[in-house]
Amino acid sequence: MRLFAVAGGIALACASVYAQNPAGQKFPPEQIKRGSELYAANCESCHGVRMIGPPWAIDLATFPRDRPDRFVDSVTNGIRTMPPWGDVLKPDEIQALWAYVVAGGP
Repeated sequence: MRLFAVAGGIALACASVYAQNPAGQKFPPEQIKRGSELYAANCESCHGVRMIGPPWAIDLATFPRDRPDRFVDSVTNGIRTMPPWGDVLKPDEIQALWAYVVAGGP
């Protein structure tokens, strides 16, 4: 699992000339769009449309932007009542979700 987190961190660090968030992470628009599509298909039912979800779900709009490793681990392995998605989503798809969450939407 740490390998995915490290690989994800490297991938995020290497992106250039793309949308950038306040934490300095850069994401290509197509990665954010892919993350948006994956979010709508897999996450929206619990975390809400555009990350505006019910009070019982983790508020992804306030997820720490400096913790991609925590995000990857939570999505891959599950946390509390959220099931693990590591068998459903590929590492690059989880990174696309992270890009979407960090960018705050499409």
